[in-house]
Amino acid sequence: MSSENDSNRRQFLKSVGATGITLGAAQSAFAARTAKSSGRVIGANDRINIGVIGCGGRGRSDANDFARFGEEHNNSCQIVAVCDVYEKRKRAAAERHKAKPYSDYRELLNNSDIDAVVVATPDHWHARMAMDAMDHGKDVYLEKPMVHTNEEARDLVNTVKETKRILQVGSQTTSADMWWKAKKAIADGMIGQMIESQGSYHRNSLEGEWNYPIDANAGPEGKGEDYIDWNMWLGHQYKLAPKRAWDADRFFRFRKYWDYSLGIASDLFYHVIAPLNICWDEPQFPVKVMATGGIYVFKEGPKREVPDTFHLLAEYAKGHSLVLSSSMANSRHIPGLIRGHEGTVEMVSHGQFERMVPFITVTPETRRVRGSDGQYALEPIKGSEYKYGIKPIEIPVDQKDMMTAHIDNFLTCMRTREKPHLDVETGAKAVVVINLAAQSYREGKTMYWDAKNWKAVDKPIKA
Repeated sequence: MSSENDSNRRQFLKSVGATGITLGAAQSAFAARTAKSSGRVIGANDRINIGVIGCGGRGRSDANDFARFGEEHNNSCQIVAVCDVYEKRKRAAAERHKAKPYSDYRELLNNSDIDAVVVATPDHWHARMAMDAMDHGKDVYLEKPMVHTNEEARDLVNTVKETKRILQVGSQTTSADMWWKAKKAIADGMIGQMIESQGSYHRNSLEGEWNYPIDANAGPEGKGEDYIDWNMWLGHQYKLAPKRAWDADRFFRFRKYWDYSLGIASDLFYHVIAPLNICWDEPQFPVKVMATGGIYVFKEGPKREVPDTFHLLAEYAKGHSLVLSSSMANSRHIPGLIRGHEGTVEMVSHGQFERMVPFITVTPETRRVRGSDGQYALEPIKGSEYKYGIKPIEIPVDQKDMMTAHIDNFLTCMRTREKPHLDVETGAKAVVVINLAAQSYREGKTMYWDAKNWKAVDKPIKA
């Protein structure tokens, strides 16, 4: 099928290094070989047709949110196609949205009536589906954590550049107003030189641990709506994951297994790292990452691989660090904030990055000084040059629902061709930290990032 040629991009780009061809020339050559429809030009009043690939919990939620947005905004978008390897999920989504059902995503992509796709499958399929979609002229709403490997992140960045498609990563919190207000506060000099960003993601529940219900009758031997195309789900024929015998726990609870997810790192920390990159003066790759943790409580033997407690520390070339904490066995959060030499901006005082706040707070750093009268008083640590005083400053935050705002931003960018809030390059900066942290945990060593060559290395990169 035509998408077989599309998937060769990665091998093609790897092979050009030995020939001396520049990356830009290689991309142009590949684009010429695999040219597809560039997609229709969408006018301000045109209705956008959307296909949803993956109709499990997140895909079902995304489909409902996009459909609701369309209904509430003059039919600006509609779900016209759905795809899933699990017959029951596919049928339910098709009936709910009166959409055309597909079992193979490649057939959905061949539908020229579809303008954009939502990819909400397990992580190991994200990159391939997104790249195939863009090669077919579709814009893409790609659920977090965007991709499963750093190699895929590089390829996805290149594909967006080649095809000039719009790609929004589905970490909806990045469209919430508090991050953009924090970004402005930092740009205005309210905290001075940035030193450290901190955050967490904690929860303590059975389903929060990804132990979702298992449909006992479902599987590759299931009949009717119980049928699951297990081989397609694995993607072993495309080297996306190893071939295995049917395992219901892996299918329904995939986030517990390294082959398809990185657990806390990819499912939860993406919602923390992505908005922090929004706050900073620019999205940034790390230079050094380390992680620790373990399976402290949920000792399920072979039915779990990823840790239930996970901590991450990253350093950046601009001279600041990132500290993240998470446990699936305790629900107490740490406030989400960014420390600077002259102040601290607290974005989520309750620590939950996917919840709104009425305001963010900037607290100036102060020092005690002794006046001529012998009395002590507080003044900004920067002294008279600091114009924001010594008291905490509350900056109001717009309360628009973040998922609604994220969808609105994606659809608007489809029409204007402007960069979305969580574009592919910002998304790549976030996922690289996650992947390096998982590698650090699994290999028990500090990882360094070679940004020029898009790869993890064992030693610091010389400036």
